[in-house]
Amino acid sequence: MYDGKGQLSIQAQVLCIIKNEEKTTCSAVISSHSEVLDNSFQDPSGVTNINNDKRRDSVMAALHWIDESLNTILKGSDPCDQTGVDKILSDFFMARYLEDQDIRNREKENQPPSVSVPEPSPPTAPPKDKKGGDKGKKGNSTEKPIPPPEPSELVVPGCMAIGSVSLAVAKTGALLQCIPLYKYIKSLTNQQPCPKEMHIPVPLVTLLSCGKMSPGKLNLLEEVIVIPKAGQRLKQIITMVLELQKEMMKIMNTASKTGPVLPTVSDSGALVVGYERPEQPLDLITEASNNLGLALGKGIHLAVNCAAHNLMDYPKGKYEVITGTPKSPDELVDMYEALISKYPAVVALIDPLRKEDVEQWERLSSVVGASCSLLSDISSKPQCHSTRDDAPSLPGVRGYILNQSNETTVTDLIHVTTENK
Repeated sequence: MYDGKGQLSIQAQVLCIIKNEEKTTCSAVISSHSEVLDNSFQDPSGVTNINNDKRRDSVMAALHWIDESLNTILKGSDPCDQTGVDKILSDFFMARYLEDQDIRNREKENQPPSVSVPEPSPPTAPPKDKKGGDKGKKGNSTEKPIPPPEPSELVVPGCMAIGSVSLAVAKTGALLQCIPLYKYIKSLTNQQPCPKEMHIPVPLVTLLSCGKMSPGKLNLLEEVIVIPKAGQRLKQIITMVLELQKEMMKIMNTASKTGPVLPTVSDSGALVVGYERPEQPLDLITEASNNLGLALGKGIHLAVNCAAHNLMDYPKGKYEVITGTPKSPDELVDMYEALISKYPAVVALIDPLRKEDVEQWERLSSVVGASCSLLSDISSKPQCHSTRDDAPSLPGVRGYILNQSNETTVTDLIHVTTENK
């Protein structure tokens, strides 16, 4: 089937014998992270086709895993034994992971020797003008080379079978115990009955998207997320966000010189708008909030998912924050500092830089850390590579973004969130 992004995915179903009758109880679908290709910035159309082919192959492999192996291995398991089921799933995946790694290593060994390319000669000195000065020279400072990207994480074709089966089993366990899934997860975390009173997290709602897929030149704001004030009911929050979106559309239609703006909505329900500068969408939200009497910076705050790792143009060594206006890592830090100063309602930045730019993470933390939290997305980190005890260490990071994908089981999620407060 297709997931929320319109990408091919897999749905896993659990069948149980209930009162001597086999019944389909629950099903689950999760997303899958693909390996990032180094040339994705230069040839997006070709990379899209390659990724689609890889995803199709991965889905077919996942179907094979479920139909041929997991169906047999898990038959007769107790659906309420989440830890036991996830141990079987993880062991099965690790065996497939080692097989896949062995195949890749043998393929590398059988590759023909690469042709050596001579290193380019050093650049010649710039021509001097009649007065003896260096023509076009702007100063003595030279930009430092950026750290190269870390090798992309190994994504084993078929791995989404593990996460989707694990989640389907968890939903089945909750159904059989007649409790909501979140309470069931809580009971698994504490290994005891779920408490009667629970603290519910504040729901964050994606409001706006101006990322690379938007029509304008601005690539930076992949998501602008509303952080509502704690203590409100979910219905209040959803109603508020819908009113905010309607007011934003009203403002855009009033300002449009070419007639009504046709709303485009992302897979997460956010308005997709095209702008030239990062200040423009934040100004739009500010104006809409003021019109509705919402106290931006008091009643509601904002978080920005920058997804900076998708913006790096490696040949140039700069972030393509705005099409045609690349920024060095240090220049990007300066931009964030100016934005946070002008828009204090922005209290969190998600992936503002590549994880390789450690020096800039530290600098950014020192200039905005007092008023703005830096968050890092660790969703694509394979569980087989991690110690499952420590999240990646980056200077100034106060929290992590985590969702279930690929081979991540429900037990993995519980472990990561328990160990990393």
